[in-house]
Amino acid sequence: MHDIGFIRDLAVVMLVAGATTILFQRLRQPVLLGYILAGVLIGPHTPGMLVDDPRAIDDISNLGVVLLMFTLGLEFSVRKLREVGIGVLAVAVGEVGLMLWIGFGIGVLLGWQGMDALFLGGIISLSSTMVATRTLAESGQRQQRFAQLVVGLLVAEDLLAILMLTLLTAVAIGGSVQAGAAFSLIGHLGLFVLVGMILGLLLVPRLVDYVAGFGRDETLLVSVLGICFGASLLAAWMGFSVALGGFLAGAVVAESRHVGRVIHLVEPLRDMFAALFFVAIGLKIDPLMLMHYALPALLIGVAVIVGKTVACSLGIFVVGHDPRTSLRAGLGMAQIGEFSFVIATLGLSLGVISNFIYPIAVAVSVLCMAVSPYLNRSADGLISGLRRITPRSLRLLATSYSGWLENLKPVNENAAIAAIFRRLLWHIGVNVLLVVALFMVGAYVNAHGWGWFSRLGIGRDLRHTLIWACALFLSLPLLIAVYRKAEALGMVLAELGIGERFAGSYTRAIRNVLARVIPLATLLLLGILVSALGSAILPPRGIALSLIVLGLLLAVVLWRGLVQMHARLQAALKETLSKPEPPAPGHD
Repeated sequence: MHDIGFIRDLAVVMLVAGATTILFQRLRQPVLLGYILAGVLIGPHTPGMLVDDPRAIDDISNLGVVLLMFTLGLEFSVRKLREVGIGVLAVAVGEVGLMLWIGFGIGVLLGWQGMDALFLGGIISLSSTMVATRTLAESGQRQQRFAQLVVGLLVAEDLLAILMLTLLTAVAIGGSVQAGAAFSLIGHLGLFVLVGMILGLLLVPRLVDYVAGFGRDETLLVSVLGICFGASLLAAWMGFSVALGGFLAGAVVAESRHVGRVIHLVEPLRDMFAALFFVAIGLKIDPLMLMHYALPALLIGVAVIVGKTVACSLGIFVVGHDPRTSLRAGLGMAQIGEFSFVIATLGLSLGVISNFIYPIAVAVSVLCMAVSPYLNRSADGLISGLRRITPRSLRLLATSYSGWLENLKPVNENAAIAAIFRRLLWHIGVNVLLVVALFMVGAYVNAHGWGWFSRLGIGRDLRHTLIWACALFLSLPLLIAVYRKAEALGMVLAELGIGERFAGSYTRAIRNVLARVIPLATLLLLGILVSALGSAILPPRGIALSLIVLGLLLAVVLWRGLVQMHARLQAALKETLSKPEPPAPGHD
């Protein structure tokens, strides 16, 4: 890249990382902490510096972040997200929102600018997947219940991290919270994520399985790395972060039947590039600036440890787990890491945050990394101490609450009905998202391809008509599926909600009315949503009404064929998401 200079810098980084790994393993300290400190020692801000080329530092950092985010995506998996549960997802949303608010409040309290305070909130809101999972693995606790809750919270936070990066990018580019610019950017990024995930789930797992069928590890490894860097390049070309592309590539590759084998092959590269990433973080740190902001960093570190522990513990307890499990899960989440550095780097690259934010983020992360193993080892003692000082009446109330929630869990027939509800709502939600994506694609084509239409002599109204008609007709199978699923949902609700002892002889008639009203109301709400999202491509009123009538006629005439078309698409997605895990990593 930069002649022999880049090779020299890379060699220095890898030699120092290797020595750091050995030293910190002997000291029984987190290796990631050692990588950061090693980067500080050999960086351009330290006397006797060994690595000082800014371009080389950025290249090393980008290499590290792409592979790191790819491996996080492999561990994310759409299947795992479905297994997390709505309760854990709600806890993650609440905890991230609370920490975002706390971080912003601390920034304002310290007299920082609004953008600095906002990015600080984003930095401290997301826990470190690498630190948390390594701490659990090294302590041999991965199979315990609290550890499974921690993993579930981390999976949910990975999803929220993508949303966080989107919102912060929108705010940074607009310079403030401007609804129009933020909505446009969120729409474009949401479109990229949604279309990328759908097409990726349909194509990439099958491609990976096909390549894995050759039985050659090097072919499989080179192929998945090509997918990783290709997705990162595509994301960068569309104006998004390379980290986003790497993460999405990992998430779709994770749906392959051979994901265990892929992880087995990628693990050594992950460890290597994780070392590059964290050493590169240290290379960017100015120790003098870090010392100057040591007190704010200590304050923020304490806020992270206490805030995340309390928020996650209370959230896990509220959704139905015992106090001991809840507190252990909260202690496991009390740190920040890789996503925090990605957010800080984003702010610096866009030029919207002050230079001191990055070293403060690193200092807070280092503090949390150092404390995390001790919190995990002393969890039982902390729990016993809290139990002794907690009033007996409060302990009794907590036990009663946990028991009450346990009794509310659906069993037998209720469990079957709850499963039907979840399945129907899940199907409706996915189809609605796909319809929204089609109209957002139309809006994107209209915004970025109008010049191409103009060269063909197509004016504004005709362009809107063509794009809107394509989006509408492509949506017909999905709209029919939404109607059918909503109809089934209406029938279930009608049977459960309208009892004969209340309606008497009118029971059947009222049930029929309710069963029809629910799907029609669903389509009405979907129509309002699509109209709002497609307002930029809406044709003249008369033409729009004519297209809607034509769409209804086509839906009636082609109903059976459209239903079959959607069924095949749904079966393909279901097959991808339901593939069994391989028997053992590294084997077919």
